[in-house]
Amino acid sequence: MIFDGMDSFLAAHAAEFQARPAALVFAEDAVELASTLQHLANLGFGRIGVLCDDLLVWPEGAPERAHRIRCDIFQDEALILAVNRMIAAAPGAWLHYCYNGEYLHYPFCESRSVLDVTTFQSEERRDTIVTPVVDLYAADTQRNPDGVCRKTAMLDRIGYYALERGDPLKNWEPKPRQVDLFGGLRWRFEEHVPWTRRRIDRVSLFRAVPGLALREDHTFTIEEYNTLNCPWHHNLSGAVCSFRTAKALRINPGSREAIGSFTWAHSVPFEWSSRQLMELGLMEPGQWF
Repeated sequence: MIFDGMDSFLAAHAAEFQARPAALVFAEDAVELASTLQHLANLGFGRIGVLCDDLLVWPEGAPERAHRIRCDIFQDEALILAVNRMIAAAPGAWLHYCYNGEYLHYPFCESRSVLDVTTFQSEERRDTIVTPVVDLYAADTQRNPDGVCRKTAMLDRIGYYALERGDPLKNWEPKPRQVDLFGGLRWRFEEHVPWTRRRIDRVSLFRAVPGLALREDHTFTIEEYNTLNCPWHHNLSGAVCSFRTAKALRINPGSREAIGSFTWAHSVPFEWSSRQLMELGLMEPGQWF
């Protein structure tokens, strides 16, 4: 079904978000949009909204629960505005947002649905699941000039680090349990990435509550939502495996000419498994999940 904007989509389906988590995909283009939608459907998301313009070719065989939402994708903060509308329309619901060519993973996602993981997290008195962005890239950019190939997808096994996040309102004192994460392609090719876009931390799976809003830097207005863990123990975390940075670096003329290949000594094939991501330390099951 096609909706003429977020308001009409939410009017039709927001009430259903309480029963099963909902997802919102910002389709910058059609690259791997079909696989992203199918991945979300396989995880068990209820309704999947797809923000896109009228020129996008809708993928054949897209899940029935995926709905096209007309959007000016070039509008400033288009995704942020859409996510905040979802938050306001469905307090109490678990929501996820991503771009096309991105794939949410969490511990044991091959056998446990997204409802399983959000129910567990709710019982842990936690309203968020931290999901750092793990860059994926094609093994051979000659064969895949846009840097995207699911069959030969690679990722970095090392090179990730965290810095304490300072509070500008308190003389840059560290914020409790908050860090800025870095690594992947944005770290290795940082000269081609604006400094404001080098962080890879993202909380893309969360429960909407009144007064919550997503900011342009992908942090939330409620500070607890930006923390790694609750005060009493380590929480379950996930990861968003993403071709988006590789694609951007290959589309941009300056970086495309400077980057012959994304692979390096510490590249490993992505196995499309939560086990591999946990073994690499890119996400963890927390306690008792």
